[in-house]
Amino acid sequence: MNEIYREITPLTQYDCFTVFTRSKTIFDFPLHTHDEYELNLILSGKGVKRIIGDHTEVIDDAELVLVGNNLPHGWLTHCYKWEQGMPEVQEITVQFHKDLFDDKFLKRNQLFFVRSLLEKSAKGISFSRDTIERLMPRFQALSQKSGFDSILELMSILHDLSVSRNMRTLSNSTFTEESVNFNSRRIERVFAHMRDHYDKEINLTSVAKLAGMSEVSFSRFIKKRTGKTFIESLNEIRLGHASRYLINTTDTISEIAYKCGFNNLSYFNRIFRNKNGCTPKEFRGNYSGTRTFV
Repeated sequence: MNEIYREITPLTQYDCFTVFTRSKTIFDFPLHTHDEYELNLILSGKGVKRIIGDHTEVIDDAELVLVGNNLPHGWLTHCYKWEQGMPEVQEITVQFHKDLFDDKFLKRNQLFFVRSLLEKSAKGISFSRDTIERLMPRFQALSQKSGFDSILELMSILHDLSVSRNMRTLSNSTFTEESVNFNSRRIERVFAHMRDHYDKEINLTSVAKLAGMSEVSFSRFIKKRTGKTFIESLNEIRLGHASRYLINTTDTISEIAYKCGFNNLSYFNRIFRNKNGCTPKEFRGNYSGTRTFV
C-alpha cells in the first residue's frame, strides 16, 4: 500500500494560523496528515473525489470542510478534467495549531459550540452550500487581514461554522479512534466490549446482559441514546477496523472481513458499500497506485 504522507506545514510555533490561496488545473498533492486543524474551501472542482479518513465522496463545484489534526485527507482528480476556457480550481486553505485554543479556554460557556465543532472535526466535517455561500467572501478576505484583526476574524468564522445548519461528519469514529461519550455507563460499557472484541462473535443477548437489561429494553435504549441499532453500532465499529486493514495491509478482502468479525463475505461487501459508497476493492484503490490530488 502507498504511504499516507506526514506533512510539515509552514506554520511556525509563533504563528496563530496560516492561510494560502491557490489556483490550479493539475492536482498532485498526496494523501496526508498533519498536527494542525485545516479548513479547506474548494471552488470549481466538480468531479474531484475527496478522502477524509475512511470516507470518500465526489464533490460538487463548491465545498468547505474542516479536518481535525492527524486525520488522513486528500482530494483526487477522479472525474475532474480541466479544459481550455474552464475556470481553474480555486482553493483557500486555513491551517491553525491544535493548541490555538487550549482546553481551559474551550471549556468556557461562550466557547461551547466551537469546542463541539473541534471535537467533531476528528471525523472531518462537510458544510452545506448555504454556509459556503454565506462565508465565502470572508474566507476570500481573510488573507488580506493581518495582526489581531485576522485572529478575531478566524475565531468569528469558526463560531459561525459551529452554529451553522446541516453540517455532516464524514469519517467513521472507529477509524479515527475517537472516544465517544454517550453519558451512559451502560452504553459505554457495551461499546468498550464491542471495541475490544469486534473480531469475535457478539450478539444482542450478551450485550444486553452486560448492560443489565432485557434484550427488548436494551434495543430501545441503545437506539434512543445513539440513534443506531445494536447491529448498526457493531457494524460501524467493525467497518472502521476493516477500513484500516484495507489501507495498511495487503490481506485479501475475505481475510479482512473474517478478521473483523464478518462471517459472510457478501454481507460484508454489501454493508461496506452502503456505508462508504464503494466496494472494499474500490476503497483500497483510493489509497494505492498512481493518483493525483488537489
